[in-house]
Amino acid sequence: MALGWPWRMPLRAVQKSSVAPRVTAQTSRRAGSTILSTQGQRQHSTVSAASPSASSVSPSEVSHFSRLASSWWDPHGPSRLLHLMNPLRHDFIRSCIDSTSASFSFSNSTSPVAAPGQGLGQGQGQGQGQGQGQGQGQETTSRSSTYSYLDIGCGGGIFASSAARLPSTSTVTAIDPTELVIEVARSQQRTDPAISAPKLQYLNCAIEDLLTPPEDKDKVDILTVFEVLEHIDSPSSFLDLAIPHVKPGGWIFGSTISRSLTAFLTTKLIAEAPLVGVVPAGTHDWNKYINPSELRQYFETRAPGVWGGFQTQGVVYLPALGWRFVNNSEDFGNYFFGVQKLGRADATD
Repeated sequence: MALGWPWRMPLRAVQKSSVAPRVTAQTSRRAGSTILSTQGQRQHSTVSAASPSASSVSPSEVSHFSRLASSWWDPHGPSRLLHLMNPLRHDFIRSCIDSTSASFSFSNSTSPVAAPGQGLGQGQGQGQGQGQGQGQGQETTSRSSTYSYLDIGCGGGIFASSAARLPSTSTVTAIDPTELVIEVARSQQRTDPAISAPKLQYLNCAIEDLLTPPEDKDKVDILTVFEVLEHIDSPSSFLDLAIPHVKPGGWIFGSTISRSLTAFLTTKLIAEAPLVGVVPAGTHDWNKYINPSELRQYFETRAPGVWGGFQTQGVVYLPALGWRFVNNSEDFGNYFFGVQKLGRADATD
């Protein structure tokens, strides 16, 4: 999906690897809205033209993922690639945070995100659950801090549940607009007391329905949007709504797909092919893919606040081997991205 393309108005709406990830970074500072255009291609714009009240939820996407809900936790089912990708999500988060750990630390946070129609309450959230099952990540960074998460588009909870099992996690709030997948996530949560509320809270809502904490101390340390942006019609408006939930010094992490001919071949023609495909047909829309340069420009020129280096890492799925970090592959297919929201002091350094 293209953060632009006309961003349908605004930013539209992976196992373990034996190869160490190489994270690329580029310092970014907010400048102002710009229009991206490439000769001979459709115009890409980071300028939002959508109504503030427009929903980030696509009814067709909700319908599609509702059909997959019952098989979400089948490691050999339609969500198999998500199960396989999950450890790499944790590896990438850890590599980004470790790269800035000398000058960065999260504040200890125990406040869960406020549900729609609720006030902000003080949570406990210091559970020490050890993960079993697929998707268990390793520690994110320093053991002296604890981290709060907001996982947007959590689906059946593959990442959210694994993050909640980390001893360094204080709370995880996971949201998704698809009611059936939230029911599946809650059902799986009930099988493991270590990730019971308030450590992990699932909400059936979209980001625009979630109350924004009025004070920075109640915002989250880590906001995740894994495999989400390519399913949003207006990604820039979506990110505009998500960013206020991140405290200064916090991070946004996600994964998406570059809009390249290689990605069209691998994710559409091959991955969704009848009989031999590895994901259900109709899962992806190539026109919604977002190139790393477009996402980077959003954070440099339009995103609310001031942002640090935009970091990316390409990942490639190899049959019989699983997902592997492949350096310099982000412009051709799947990739992770991470960017830190700077505080006032960091912004003036």
